[in-house]
Amino acid sequence: MLVGMFCLLGCAAGSFALGQKQYVTAARRAGDFTIATRRSLAAIYVDERDYARVIRAVSDLRSDIDRVTGKTPSLTNELSSPAAGVIIVGTIGKSAIIDQLITDKKIDVSAIAGKWESFLIQVVAHPTAGVTNALVIAGSDKRGTIYGVYDLSEQIGVSPWYWWADVPVQHRSELFVRRGTYLSGPPAIKYRGIFLNDEAPSLTGWVNEKFGGYNHKFYEKVFELLLRLKANYLWPAMWNSAFNEDDPLNPKLADEYGIVMGTSHHEPMLRAQQEWKRHGKGPWDYSLNAEVLQEFWKEGIERNKNYESIITLGMRGDGDLPMSAEANTALLEKIVADQRQIIAKEVNPNLAEVPQDWALYKEVQEYYEKGMRVPDDVTLLWCDDNWGNIRRLPTPQERQRKGGAGIYYHFDYVGDPRSYKWLNTIPITKVWEQMNLAYQYGADRIWIVNVGDLKPMEFPIEFFLSMAWNPQRWPKESISEYTMLWAAREFGPEHAAEIADVISKYTKYNGRRKPELLEPETFSLVNYQEADRVSEEWQSLTAKAEKINKDLPQNLRDAFFQLVLYPTKASAQVTELYITVAKNRLHAEQGRADTNDLAAQARALFQADADLSFYYNQTLANSKWDHMMDQTHIGYTFWNEPPKNTMPEVRELKIPNPAGLGVAVEGSASSWPGASGPAELLQFDAFNRQSRYIDVFNRGETPFEFTATASAPWIVLDSPHGIVEKEHRIWVSVDWRKLPIGTSVGHVSVMRAGSETVSVAIKAFNPQRTEAFHKNEFVETDGYVAIEAEHYATKTDTNSSRWEKMDDYGRTLSSMTVSPVTAQSLIPPADSPCLEYQMHVFDSGTATVEAVLAPTLNFVPGRGLRYAISFDDQTPQVVDALAQNSLTDWGTSVKDSVRKVKSVHMLARPGEHVLKFCMVDPGVVLQKLVIDFGGVKPSYLGPPESFRNLH
Repeated sequence: MLVGMFCLLGCAAGSFALGQKQYVTAARRAGDFTIATRRSLAAIYVDERDYARVIRAVSDLRSDIDRVTGKTPSLTNELSSPAAGVIIVGTIGKSAIIDQLITDKKIDVSAIAGKWESFLIQVVAHPTAGVTNALVIAGSDKRGTIYGVYDLSEQIGVSPWYWWADVPVQHRSELFVRRGTYLSGPPAIKYRGIFLNDEAPSLTGWVNEKFGGYNHKFYEKVFELLLRLKANYLWPAMWNSAFNEDDPLNPKLADEYGIVMGTSHHEPMLRAQQEWKRHGKGPWDYSLNAEVLQEFWKEGIERNKNYESIITLGMRGDGDLPMSAEANTALLEKIVADQRQIIAKEVNPNLAEVPQDWALYKEVQEYYEKGMRVPDDVTLLWCDDNWGNIRRLPTPQERQRKGGAGIYYHFDYVGDPRSYKWLNTIPITKVWEQMNLAYQYGADRIWIVNVGDLKPMEFPIEFFLSMAWNPQRWPKESISEYTMLWAAREFGPEHAAEIADVISKYTKYNGRRKPELLEPETFSLVNYQEADRVSEEWQSLTAKAEKINKDLPQNLRDAFFQLVLYPTKASAQVTELYITVAKNRLHAEQGRADTNDLAAQARALFQADADLSFYYNQTLANSKWDHMMDQTHIGYTFWNEPPKNTMPEVRELKIPNPAGLGVAVEGSASSWPGASGPAELLQFDAFNRQSRYIDVFNRGETPFEFTATASAPWIVLDSPHGIVEKEHRIWVSVDWRKLPIGTSVGHVSVMRAGSETVSVAIKAFNPQRTEAFHKNEFVETDGYVAIEAEHYATKTDTNSSRWEKMDDYGRTLSSMTVSPVTAQSLIPPADSPCLEYQMHVFDSGTATVEAVLAPTLNFVPGRGLRYAISFDDQTPQVVDALAQNSLTDWGTSVKDSVRKVKSVHMLARPGEHVLKFCMVDPGVVLQKLVIDFGGVKPSYLGPPESFRNLH
């Protein structure tokens, strides 16, 4: 599959159009259309009576062909002269030649005629007298034609991000279009767009410097990008700007480009919040100031009535806050009714013809659940929880509403439990899981996503919009393909697999804990080698990205820095900073001589973060993106961003000159000599065959010699002696050939020459097995069994539903989810799809099972998010993942990127057991199971997966 895909990529003329058949090629065959050769260049025709926005797109195509070939095609409005090849662009009903081609049966538009935003691209021989060959781009409507034009631009090698991410256009002397007909559309989601929000300091600083404010020169760049991405909808920046008022050309050009404008969820009637701040009189309170507010809203509708818009209805408190406690359903319904009267008078008395939405954001959804309703033709815009988890989706009855339903989603947020604005922290696996729910449950009228400053979110923005255009093209099984194709389009096929891996991993790592949420205590320093493993993951990924960067041609490096290297390296540095600060504090408690070195390393990492941001702002692409990385992201103390990045507190010690022996062991924050209780390592076992460490460290400045001696021949030390200046790590393992059957104990004596000795207890378990383990059977270790969800022994499907793997969606590996997501709930004893996990345990009695789930919400009203769980033949327990969902519970789940749900079970005996995890409600996404017999230690990601027999 990958070999074939890369052959196609390598043989293509330029970039690969994501998810579509490649029709542009560099090698001509009989019947193909010639765009360009070294000696010829096709002209472009567009009817001067076509839409202005179509003519504008044709001008961009002309420039794109020049970018690729170095030659500019001629642009004509008539075909009176003979021509070998012409690109004919037109909209059905607006282009005389397109209509004539339909009449003459030269093109068949039955598949797109009358459809929303659809287009046909076809090679046509002898379309008109004097023209030998034509490439026809015919659109069903204005945007259909525009999308067809930009589709060709992408196919010849112009990335939609050529300007916004400096993706270079590779030169091609020859471009041909394969003979045939290529269709696209209508899109699955009618209105697809982005919201520029939370835009200060980064985007606003950049816009002010480069454009002088949020004016039409800036927005033209946004409009073009949206159209190249087959989007059609925009909520403009609004923190300190007013789109319609700040530059009257903004709305005019939006309409000319073909962009549908709206206003955010708390800015009704096409009026910006800033407009009220500038001109409003009296309180933003309809019960006290209705007449003034009506006039304010009327002015907005009247001003924009000739432009294509979706009008936001309703009302929140001023500044995107809840309305007063006195607000009630009757008042809110009156507000909507009065707003619609204004629309009927100013725009169209047939209100069903005027697109309107009501955003059910935060407390507004509560009004709906309490009985508030809006007319049937208004789109219900359901919202996520600001952290990418959709709160509610349409019921079967609500899906019948004429206005339909949509989704307001977030890649960026300012608010509780902590703002996240800096970088892309959005795994597209998460986007797919949630937006697939939206699509399958009929929320298909509007998809709009808060993208913050736009720049750091290039990859998830395009995935979101690609999925909105054609979700069936991108099932969960094709998510990795999407990433690969995206990397190949931007950087070529040679390094696409490696680049896709970096993108997938950095978003996965950021997705499991957003950088703004990191703290020194996040990852455990002592348990499961967690902090070291996380650090190694980031360091390895950064090294890979750095190597790719060196291997790439020079002209690709600016784009690679923006899209891949910067988010990877910057995230790695911030993670390493917090881990280093944590080590500094722990080592200070233990009195280690390297405490001050770690403080210096932490300060260097803090400075490295500043230096990397400075490079992005001041050096990258000749400072084109100055201010785009002004966002603070280190030193949060509450939900809102710090005024400046603040170095986390580190500790420094006055280190004495004489040497002093110190010993620390994996699994404990204590140190010896000095700690109460013995030093001991966690048990070794014959299944996992662990390596565990003993740190020998200096408490003084003078180096010393040490010797480590094992009490038994089965205890293996990788470095039993040496000189310690600051610290030395001894790795302890077991020679299983020498270990007797059963449990053995021993110790390691660590001695400083001529001074004190510390003894570390060692225990190893080598059970006698009388029978072989089953394939995929897990074995208890350290008082727990940890299982990745995809590693089930067996699964049982039903005729109506089944468990399916969702690759790479999870904090540690992947997930299992129920398909279809619209399946009916099944409560035991009804048969339902089940996953079975086999295990061998050495304990009996109480076992607590922690199910690690995606933080999905109960999106179906009146229903929980339930699963059934049981051991062996025990009666299944029905567990609702949201039974405990206080504000604190929710905050924990979104910060951790998972919801951990526990159930308690009784196992009467050690030995073989089967854990069954069965569907009750669809929508449950299982990532991991941890069966705890009392041995689980505190950590962020939980214990690593237990030994699993693979034979």
